[in-house]
Amino acid sequence: MIKKTILGVLALGIFATSCSNDDDATVIVPETSPLTLNLNGLEALGNDFVYEGWIIVDGNPVSTGTFSSVNFPQTFQVNTLQLNAATTFVLSVEPAIDPDPAPAATKILAGDFSGASAVVNSNLVADFSQVEGAFILATPTDMDDTNESSGVWFLDNSSGAATTGLILPELSEGWKYEGWAVIDGTPISTGTFTDASMADDNAATSPFKGDSGNGPGYPGEDYLQNAPAGLTFPTDLKGQTIVVSVEPSPDNDPAPFTLKPLAHMIPSDAMEHSTITMGDGPVTILEGSVTR
Repeated sequence: MIKKTILGVLALGIFATSCSNDDDATVIVPETSPLTLNLNGLEALGNDFVYEGWIIVDGNPVSTGTFSSVNFPQTFQVNTLQLNAATTFVLSVEPAIDPDPAPAATKILAGDFSGASAVVNSNLVADFSQVEGAFILATPTDMDDTNESSGVWFLDNSSGAATTGLILPELSEGWKYEGWAVIDGTPISTGTFTDASMADDNAATSPFKGDSGNGPGYPGEDYLQNAPAGLTFPTDLKGQTIVVSVEPSPDNDPAPFTLKPLAHMIPSDAMEHSTITMGDGPVTILEGSVTR
């Protein structure tokens, strides 16, 4: 009888210990709440990049998740306490494989929460409401004066001397401007730049320019050789469209990004070496809403 009593006590002790261990191992899953994004104008990124949402909580960024589809609305589950405490929403462009837990410099949308929602826009990249643009047709990188309509240079020579042709705001970190000639529907880059009063990044290395120099100290391009498949250089840019876009940097997509603050179709009777004024581009701001 004594043995049975001792065994019973031991069994109760083992049972109690097991319950205690189970209680200690209980994992508390934080409560989550939906965060819904409804964004306009975003375009798909190249294969190596994704969009990532962030909420700012006590001054610190908290990821709300990544996405590559640009079909909206999209909903993400976010820690309820953090979501309720968030003051701002930010959207950035991130490497698809990203060892850095912090947001990249390429932030594209932001807005402060007011109650349950935030209105977001791309003004943190720059405000493009007061942009101006001008360019000329010329091919200064070769010695042939019979193909002058095959080059575009973002300068203004209406005063008799070359001056800056693009009046553009300074971009936030992580972004660059890029010029384009859309030739028969195919966009061909003129090069990237951050300062429109200086030559662009490929002034000395462009595969398209002539062999007699780098051209004037402004952004631009001569399309004289090494044409992409389906095109022939030299060409005639009259009747084609010139565009200035805003691109994430780094950028692995050869096509223009969605922000395009300046654009102009060159008249068929445009004069070479004469200033041509640009108009507003098709997309000067991105907007949307975020609801928690």
